[in-house]
Amino acid sequence: MPEIRRLPEALVNRIAAGEVVERPAAALKELTENAVDAGATRIAITLVDGGLTMIEVTDDGCGMDPAAMALALERHATSKLPDALIGEAQAIERVATLGFRGEALPSIASVARLTLESRPQGAADGWRRVVDHGVLVEEGPAALPPGTRVRVEQVFAKVPARRKFLRTSRSEYGACMDIVRRLAMARPDIGFTLTHRKEKGERRVLALQPEDALPDRVAQIVARELKDNGVLLDMERPAPTGTMRLTGIAGLPTYNRGVADHQYLFVNGRPVKDRVLVGAVRGAYSDMLARDRHAVLALFLDLPPEDVDVNVHPAKTEVRFRDAQGVRGFIVSGLRQALSTGDRRSAQEADAGAMAKWQQEPVREEPSPALRSIFEGRDWSASTTRVSEPARPWSAPDADVMAAPMGRAVEGEAEAPAENFPLGVARGQVANTYIVAEAKDGLVLVDQHAAHERLVLERLKAAGAAEAVARSQAMLIPEVVELEELACDRLEDAADKLDTLGLSIERFGPNAMLVRSLPHALAGGDPHKLLQDIADDLAKHGESLLLGEKLDLVLATMACHGSVRAGRTLRVDEMNALLREMERTPRSGQCNHGRPTWVKLGMDDVEKLFGRH
Repeated sequence: MPEIRRLPEALVNRIAAGEVVERPAAALKELTENAVDAGATRIAITLVDGGLTMIEVTDDGCGMDPAAMALALERHATSKLPDALIGEAQAIERVATLGFRGEALPSIASVARLTLESRPQGAADGWRRVVDHGVLVEEGPAALPPGTRVRVEQVFAKVPARRKFLRTSRSEYGACMDIVRRLAMARPDIGFTLTHRKEKGERRVLALQPEDALPDRVAQIVARELKDNGVLLDMERPAPTGTMRLTGIAGLPTYNRGVADHQYLFVNGRPVKDRVLVGAVRGAYSDMLARDRHAVLALFLDLPPEDVDVNVHPAKTEVRFRDAQGVRGFIVSGLRQALSTGDRRSAQEADAGAMAKWQQEPVREEPSPALRSIFEGRDWSASTTRVSEPARPWSAPDADVMAAPMGRAVEGEAEAPAENFPLGVARGQVANTYIVAEAKDGLVLVDQHAAHERLVLERLKAAGAAEAVARSQAMLIPEVVELEELACDRLEDAADKLDTLGLSIERFGPNAMLVRSLPHALAGGDPHKLLQDIADDLAKHGESLLLGEKLDLVLATMACHGSVRAGRTLRVDEMNALLREMERTPRSGQCNHGRPTWVKLGMDDVEKLFGRH
């Protein structure tokens, strides 16, 4: 029988290092978080060859005396758990710092050469300890200002099996840069500097000053354009044991990227990559972005420590919420609310005065006569793939559409001066597709189909068309759908909520569900595939969002088919009606696919074209 025996301390540390120190960026994360938790106001980071050769983190925090330094290099020792909590059953759940495992420093020291230098505030001298791959090789006084300096060299030099799996210095530098960006974004009250050395020389990459305002810090790190093309968030909602607060900046849908690398998510000041939060962001932008585009944003969620478990992942990159669905709903509704009041503009700079008018809450008014006809005489219960056209043209019933000018500019009716409207007054139509309007500060070009597509979708939602689409259509013969027992359990628990969306189901034995009705807009679909997708969604998010998203897609399809098409000739009063509706409608800055609906050419730019400047 094999003998059971204790592992050597050095081997235990290397096993722990396998969880904590996956690559140089992981070590940098642990060291920088320690500096933040030490109360530092400035943190200086130096990398050599992307962290493969050396990582150095210097802070002006509280510092440590020699005894504390020796204890910090032992396993399961931490200063981040107050004495009052040690011994309590719920102590780990109530940690308010960036985390603790008590294994970071000894784990790093077991797979690299670690030099720890520190001097407490008010002390005359500092102290140094050098540990080379788990062995103490040097100890003595050190000269440094109050604070702590940690240097990590020769990562995995004596662990070739791990060293060969490291990537190039450029890739490792990119990972380190991402870590520093996220931590610097989470703490705008701390100054960060990042210096990178390589064969070609030394370069200062980041130089962030303390006490930055959050939008300024995010814009410096992500992109300077985000500040002008984003909306601020600051809202609260009750949580199970307190209050949740959501702050940050969210980019306009028209300001997007092809990858999701520019989505920065934080929980209680901790950078995370959580499925619930990522799914919430995707859901909030679902009808404003194309499927292959991603929003640019930085969201900060703060909630009581008791409502979130930060110890579900060794590197603290994932969290678990007590009320995951409540958190997701809060983020989705918060983002949609913020975007509905700020994204009537496209992703571009615009006049500050006009933007001030656009930041007001949308005013729900009756649609203009020229737009009202789009909702009259139309059979919205038709097939989802084709919406029947009204018997009369989109304009007023007695209008002679073909009598309007074709592809040439005409004099706009003097209903009001152009300066009274952010989008100005229509002056004509180009290529029967683009509306040309004169605003106070320039020319505005509007894509008539894209703009009207958004208007129709928002009008449908506000007018309750979603409820009409979601009404049930009873099946002539109820259909039995066989699924796994756990999937049936989830569907049964969510049956009441699904019923409000038009999907009526009930349990039919341990491994089957009986479908009695489907949403009217989804009639004729495959009930088995629909229930399987919803069950998978329930397993992932705790509550089905898929059916509601499907209905949103149906509404978007209806809006697209019900919109005035490109190539359609419009009268001037119809153009102005469209512009006024855009000014009152949330999210009118982009169509349902994330494309801009209008662009502005400033008057200064026009004058430059003709040499007047």
